[in-house]
Amino acid sequence: MNFKNLRALKYLLAYSLPFTVAISFIHDGWLTFIPLIYAFGFIPGMELLLKADPSNLEQIEKEIRREDRFYDWLLYLLVPLQYFFLFWFLVVITDTNSSLDFWGRSTAMGILCGVIGINVGHELGHRHSKGEQLLAKLLLFSSLYGHFFVEHNYGHHKRVATTEDPATARKNEMLYVFWMRSIFFSYWDAWKIQGDFVKSYLRQAQKAQPKIPTSVHWFKIHFIQWRNEMLNIHLAQAALLGLIFYAFGWFGLQAFITAAFLGIILLETVNYIEHYGLKRAKISPRRYESANPQHSWNSDHLIGRMVLFELSRHSDHHAHPHKKYQLLEHFDESPQLPTGYPGMMLLASIPPLWFAVMNSRIPKSGLQPD
Repeated sequence: MNFKNLRALKYLLAYSLPFTVAISFIHDGWLTFIPLIYAFGFIPGMELLLKADPSNLEQIEKEIRREDRFYDWLLYLLVPLQYFFLFWFLVVITDTNSSLDFWGRSTAMGILCGVIGINVGHELGHRHSKGEQLLAKLLLFSSLYGHFFVEHNYGHHKRVATTEDPATARKNEMLYVFWMRSIFFSYWDAWKIQGDFVKSYLRQAQKAQPKIPTSVHWFKIHFIQWRNEMLNIHLAQAALLGLIFYAFGWFGLQAFITAAFLGIILLETVNYIEHYGLKRAKISPRRYESANPQHSWNSDHLIGRMVLFELSRHSDHHAHPHKKYQLLEHFDESPQLPTGYPGMMLLASIPPLWFAVMNSRIPKSGLQPD
């Protein structure tokens, strides 16, 4: 760590969520819901009281942060921590007899699946390093959302803020309708994206070695060269499910799937918030304007930024997808959320209130047709 940059320590707040989950796992009754109370009670309450901070880094500070590996290690260490908590969860949940305790602990693990499994997996999935991408996939597997790596990087970022993107919420679309559309069609799109990749590899292989039958190339691409990412993802997730079933039985498997599903719902709720009602202009029948900071909702509320590794500075993320979280900036032209992500997630759960607050905030230049 570069000790000149002690500001990095603020991101240790992300580790407060696993701490609350530990409380859930070692207690009974209402204390099993402590992570839920913390994430959707304490944090939104504090963000209503604390002023948002739109300030950006000075150039010298950017260079310090860019080279400081401590920011990376904060992410890396969450990978073994996630699997430790998953194992702990499976141990305690199989000894749980109370339905209250079951749902409290499952909700606690679900929050980790969403915040660490998918959110940190998302951050690492944008890195160029194969090692970091592997860590991203391991985290996504822990939430049974491995296909997110394919669809998000090669689908969502390409089609964001268009009607072709299942992860962009339309104006006046209810959260609960969006969940179903985004979950189903994002998965379907991941397979289509992977199919296009395989076809491209197949054409290249046929061109390089035209005398080898197409069926041989197809087999090599799918099973020898391991270029079918979706196949690999499903094999890995099936292995994880099989291992959990073998070690913890049907009850443990059901509990894990429940927690993973809750994590997926958290992720899709964030997706709903991030681009609600925004739309890129179409400049030709097959081409849209480039994604810019106006096509994502931004939040500068500090606690959510620290706990979620700057995910709420989403406008800069879409403008510069490979920029590391500690370097993301505020843009004045970005549409701004009235509070942080946890509070906005609560607001989104009440559609009439969400529409009343958000529809008037949609920039006219980014307004989707009714």
